[in-house]
Amino acid sequence: MVLVVGAQGLAAVYLSIEEAQQAIFPGETFTVVELNKKPKIWRASQGGFFIIDKVIGKHEWITYALGINPDGSIRQIEIMEYREAYGFEVCQKKWRKQFIGKTNTAALKLNADIKNISGATLSCRHVTDGVKDLMELYETVLKK
Repeated sequence: MVLVVGAQGLAAVYLSIEEAQQAIFPGETFTVVELNKKPKIWRASQGGFFIIDKVIGKHEWITYALGINPDGSIRQIEIMEYREAYGFEVCQKKWRKQFIGKTNTAALKLNADIKNISGATLSCRHVTDGVKDLMELYETVLKK
């Protein structure tokens, strides 16, 4: 982990791309999926997808990785870089575990099937919305 202190507060880099890939899909290899738009997407050797995206927290970007199993369920979420002075609680494993096993048919909505963290509402909402968008991308583009 790399910590950087900036004008806006404390920024932390938790994982590189390779570290996040191995945290979510241990031992697998990856092939880049070429799309003419972001986010960055890789297909895992066992058939899942590894996607890196970023969402705005309150003022700064949150970079996260989403792993999707071959059956379309969420395998894991890892926060790769967090730059905000507030809302860092979304980095906690306990909060991120709420997403595991959910599919595109889940609500993936804050205060519905995803619990909010007081003091980290915007980070929780934006990461949840980002994951929902990526699951929609999986369903409409990647799954086919």
